[in-house]
Amino acid sequence: MKAGIVGLPNVGKSTLFNCLSNAKAQSANFPFCTIEPNIGVVNVPDPRLEKLADMVEPDRVQP
Repeated sequence: MKAGIVGLPNVGKSTLFNCLSNAKAQSANFPFCTIEPNIGVVNVPDPRLEKLADMVEPDRVQP
């Protein structure tokens, strides 16, 4: 899944991104501090994955 964080300038988008992805995107208290997009990866645990792996028995399980 891909998702984006959009909003008005200086509302905390980079701060939220840093909290969710444990990244170090630049964030400061002035508008347009972050111009370039930041990309992060977040692991989302899903207990259904283990159940599927038990049923299918794959060689490898990658969340």
